Amino acid sequence: MYLQAKKKEHLAELYKINYGVEPNRNIRTVNPTEIPDHDILCAGFPCQPFSKAGKQDGLLDEVNGSFFDIIVDILAEKQTKYFILENVRNIESHDDFKTWGYIEDKLKSLGYNIAKQVMSPHQYNIPQHRERLFIIGSKQSLAGFSWPEKVELRHTVKDYLDKEYISFIDHQRKHAISVWQKFVDSLPKDKPIPGFPIWSMEFGANYPIDRPISELTDQELENYRGSYGISLSGMSYEEKLKNLPSYAVKNKKRLVYPSWKIRWIKANRDLWSNNKDILTPVVEMIKSLPVPSWKKFEWNCGEGNRDLSNYIIQFRASGVRIKRADFFPSLVTVSTQIPIIGWQGRYLTPAEGARIQSFGPIELPDSIGVCFGALGNAVNVKLVELIAERLLGYNEVINMPEEILNELHKAS
Repeated sequence: MYLQAKKKEHLAELYKINYGVEPNRNIRTVNPTEIPDHDILCAGFPCQPFSKAGKQDGLLDEVNGSFFDIIVDILAEKQTKYFILENVRNIESHDDFKTWGYIEDKLKSLGYNIAKQVMSPHQYNIPQHRERLFIIGSKQSLAGFSWPEKVELRHTVKDYLDKEYISFIDHQRKHAISVWQKFVDSLPKDKPIPGFPIWSMEFGANYPIDRPISELTDQELENYRGSYGISLSGMSYEEKLKNLPSYAVKNKKRLVYPSWKIRWIKANRDLWSNNKDILTPVVEMIKSLPVPSWKKFEWNCGEGNRDLSNYIIQFRASGVRIKRADFFPSLVTVSTQIPIIGWQGRYLTPAEGARIQSFGPIELPDSIGVCFGALGNAVNVKLVELIAERLLGYNEVINMPEEILNELHKAS
């Protein structure tokens, strides 16, 4: 908790530097009656409880799950005319749509007319794919409200890149990319590159996937092969578990794997059995990569050119992901997942990240981790501007204080 708080201190200081406002730092300690009257409330309550990348504990999350209720308390006290809320798109379907039902009921009980829409910058001529759910509310009828119309993406990734850069990738990641390039080059040229995630640890494995590992006895495991086809025979039970994929060992709560995981495991085992003669040399190189997630690979480029340097690359927990350069992937708060510009062999810069999030001139911290922590948590400024113009109406927008208008139009 201390490290998390420390990081947020840096972000609070960054906000003060750019906007001259001292953040309160802990909304839990603020009495809603002490908040100044306001016409519009904009909030992005923490997404971690609802994101597919997290545990998805939702409103029950002990750390971040209750922030929505704090927003409700403020709206109830101040009777704000309008609000704009933002979160990951998964919040809509989370917990079989029960989370959304709770949010909807709470907001409507305060007398708000509400609407929601999934929006991404790439739908509004900004080359970043970042789907987020926006929720708007008004004390007046929304009968005349319409969401901003989507437009054709005319800007390209290259339009957002700096001409000068110094953030070249490190030797280890460069080596990992070269290894996966050899893997792609080894695949049959007359067949498409697999679109399913490549989990190299499944190459040669045959441990059962119709039962959780926790149900198998030490003696039963003797008959199977683990990661990369290593025989589990003769190992201690602890050694057997170490030589199985981590997701197999962690699969204790489920009676069986979910269908999508079974499908992908089978696809990887088939890929190996059909091509092991040509893949064996490069798989030995993949096995030696120093980070477990680097031993997984995601090709999101269809039947495009097979040269990885033509694409945008990310080192993610799910694997080394290769994406078309049509638009940037969603910026995230994890500094190890900063997009790599393949054809330039370097990371996206903080200034480019700010540009992608539609910020105008802005001071950014020296620390790359803190910088992308801020940019990954930010809401795309242009999308908020487009929504605000529709929600508030032209007459109210032009009567906004000049300093707010300036911030909104920096991204235009």
